[in-house]
Amino acid sequence: MKIVCIGRNYVAHIEELKNEMPEEPVFFMKPDSSLLEGNRPFEIPAWSNNLHHEIELVLRIAQTGKHISREQAGKYFGEIGLGIDFTARDVQTHLASKGLPWEKAKAFDQSAVLGTPFIPLRAIGDPGAISFHLDINGNTVQQGDSGLMIFTFEEIIVHISKYVTLHAGDLIYTGTPAGVGPVHPGDHLKGYLGTEKLLDFYCV
Repeated sequence: MKIVCIGRNYVAHIEELKNEMPEEPVFFMKPDSSLLEGNRPFEIPAWSNNLHHEIELVLRIAQTGKHISREQAGKYFGEIGLGIDFTARDVQTHLASKGLPWEKAKAFDQSAVLGTPFIPLRAIGDPGAISFHLDINGNTVQQGDSGLMIFTFEEIIVHISKYVTLHAGDLIYTGTPAGVGPVHPGDHLKGYLGTEKLLDFYCV
């Protein structure tokens, strides 16, 4: 199982970080050791002073595929989940300023939080209008909608599979909306897909 993450997929998030608009999906990968499930506490790493939350819709790949066409892409996922791509923003900024890879800022242990359960598409309705949000200590800090993504689920799958074979069980984090910000010990995070709560955990 691998975790593929899409960056810069919401215009407002691109603007808040002052990044360039992508011409095609930007993706990076996290190892399986980054996965944190079961609403277990998230331990903020001691080596970062600016650890950010990034809530995202997550696809779980249903079958193996390579060079997947746009017409066939919808067959490769049938359910939607919710996750958080934790980012050590201070480390990322430092590495990016030197033109270095920033896996240390994104791929560290437990940096890919995954909620449960996954929701079947048939229970969601329009995959182009899926709302989701993140609350911290009772306050909504991020709100997103799949209709605001620059690249659709299908376009993401087509692009990734051009370079990397996708296998059943692989996870694709599809990008975060605006509102990213720091977390602190004791913070209580709750993530919702529509009105259904899929994430409910503490930072320690």
